[in-house]
Amino acid sequence: MRILLGSRLWRWSAVAAAGAALAVLVTGLILQPAAPEGPPAPEVNAGQVVPPVQGDEPQPTETAAESLAAAEEALTEQEGILDQLRVNVFVSKESRIERVPLELYVRGVLAGEMPADFEMEALKAQAIAARTYIVKQLAAGGGTGKKTGDISDTVSHQVYVPLTELGTRWPEEQSTQSLARLTRAVQETRGLIMTYNGKPIEASFFSTSNGYTENSEDYWTLSLPYLRSVPSPWDQELSPRYEQTVTLSLEEFRRKLGVGKGAERTMRILERTQGQRVKSVSIGGKTFTGRQVREKLGLASSQFGWSTADGEITFTTYGYGHGVGMSQWGANGMAKSGKAAEAILQHYYTGVTIEQASKLPSEF
Repeated sequence: MRILLGSRLWRWSAVAAAGAALAVLVTGLILQPAAPEGPPAPEVNAGQVVPPVQGDEPQPTETAAESLAAAEEALTEQEGILDQLRVNVFVSKESRIERVPLELYVRGVLAGEMPADFEMEALKAQAIAARTYIVKQLAAGGGTGKKTGDISDTVSHQVYVPLTELGTRWPEEQSTQSLARLTRAVQETRGLIMTYNGKPIEASFFSTSNGYTENSEDYWTLSLPYLRSVPSPWDQELSPRYEQTVTLSLEEFRRKLGVGKGAERTMRILERTQGQRVKSVSIGGKTFTGRQVREKLGLASSQFGWSTADGEITFTTYGYGHGVGMSQWGANGMAKSGKAAEAILQHYYTGVTIEQASKLPSEF
């Protein structure tokens, strides 16, 4: 999400006069140009995801360090307007800012948010979602100050693996191939984002669905037309996190929810969401949302059942994460069934357009 995203939903901000053109945004964000002056580079991909390469992937022969260097060179070549952007990432473990080109940032998020051995079309879908998220964040003004950067490297925003850690993230025998797969996913979707009515969307995603995604207003408070509940039947078969149990003592259960003795005996679900999660539940005369119970008790999902025995209460959950947007294991299932990245994204994000960020309306 681990709760994948925390609260990854912000309103479209009016920061920086709310009407800054993307070109102005780029100018304001770039402190060091990525390339010398010259004629503009041709537009990449023409708004389409590059089709998958036919045949087996070539077996890399270079070392992990050589692969990392080559990938960084490929992803920092200036080909479009986004390649001029730099992202200031707050690396929380080291309390420092890492300043990276946007596409290298997307590759770092891909490494942190999705297993490198997922299907290529799922990796490409994740790359587009991650790029959409950071473009929207930067357009809204980024972070709150120089000390915190534009964005953090945690689930509060998007999990990002710093450049210094990428070469050692996988065993030596897997490192070169893993880096090559992530770089390919970023390169083949270079510059592409999701928009709705011409604006970058809130590209939320999570680990594993319970069989359905959630309407945005059923977990957060804002209703967004592209974050609608849709079926996601692939997760149950594929995800190791689909079903989990958590056992608490009744004393701990009561303390965390602030209810009295015997509250567990009166616990009942009042309403479910369209995505089949708990919308509201009554416990000891108090009403909680499913999200509140999930977060207070540390449950994997807001679809849960329970049983009590021997002074304990056991919760069984289905799915992992908040359930809004793209299910990552569902995306992998769709890719396994032959679906391309565009089809995956348009399934999980209703009515979106996939296009080059350079085509955004001038007011953005």
